[in-house]
Amino acid sequence: MTATPVSSLPDCRPLLADPDDLALVFQPIVDLAAVRVVGYEALSRFPGTAGPGVWFAAAADCGLAAELEALAIAKALAAVPLLPADTFLTVNVSPHLLGSAPVQDALATRPDLHRVVVQLTGHTPADDLDALRRRTDALHARAALVALDDAGSGLQQMAAVRPRLVTLDRTLVTGVDTDPVRTALAEVVGGFAGRIGARLLAEGVETVAELAALTRLGVPLAQGWLLGRPGSGFAPLAPEVAALVRTHAARARVPHGVAALVRPVRRSDAGEPPPAVPPAVLVGRRGEPVALWLACPRTGEPYSAPVPLRADLSDDPVDVLRRALTRPPALRFDPVVCTDATGEVVGLLRVDDLATAVAGS
Repeated sequence: MTATPVSSLPDCRPLLADPDDLALVFQPIVDLAAVRVVGYEALSRFPGTAGPGVWFAAAADCGLAAELEALAIAKALAAVPLLPADTFLTVNVSPHLLGSAPVQDALATRPDLHRVVVQLTGHTPADDLDALRRRTDALHARAALVALDDAGSGLQQMAAVRPRLVTLDRTLVTGVDTDPVRTALAEVVGGFAGRIGARLLAEGVETVAELAALTRLGVPLAQGWLLGRPGSGFAPLAPEVAALVRTHAARARVPHGVAALVRPVRRSDAGEPPPAVPPAVLVGRRGEPVALWLACPRTGEPYSAPVPLRADLSDDPVDVLRRALTRPPALRFDPVVCTDATGEVVGLLRVDDLATAVAGS
């Protein structure tokens, strides 16, 4: 890693004099199987255009690294009572600073650390693994969970601190859909995490292709701009993102049949006003399809249509295309609703996609 020139580092001492200059934003962490937000990562933001890395480097340069991290930790812990139900908050701590007095004082501002994940991150590992184990044991005793950054903390520390989460950072996520080396490394990290009882969290997911590859690899948790950008509050999963995740999760569960042809679609409760922009599927209480919400190809006006045909993810494309083309002429080219084994909507199948797949087979 290239060192940051000292002359370019901001002076963080005035920042510590006015704690309000450090703000926090929260990025959602998504369970890819459950299709919901299960946690948030607290991220620091500073005045001006310099990124957080520059500010933390400046703090280390002037001997205030622990104080600046402690300020961010204290602010994050103060936000825990505001968390939505059944979610956690990830707080970043450098392993070599975990035992420092400022960081310990900041962690003490909330004696009960239930729903808090202390993520040991950064590129300076702890020198003393025994001391690190004692400190993380103390966190476990206060109901906290511990997470490890695979790149920053290294595989050597995983067994020592009994993490419940192991993060796959952006350097491995980028290109995981095309680079077999990154794919193999992700599988190695995931396999090691599984052996010690930890869940894998992929960070920095920015493209649909990365999401698809990580879902196929069985990565349970993910975060990144594709899934939700950092914000000042605890945002839920956007409907269009939920549709995308649901579709790729279904494809991963059924790697044959029409699964690869399913397109994401928004779901809307049948008893509520439909979305302004089609398409969507209106669903009942159990997620079952009730009606289609489509746009007229000539006028663009939205309209409601029946669901004359459903397909299962494992259905053969030839059979689904045959059934689609034998529908009444007015409905023949309407999309086919695709459902999983429980009857819940996972996406739509377009007739032209089916025809292309069948022609190429």
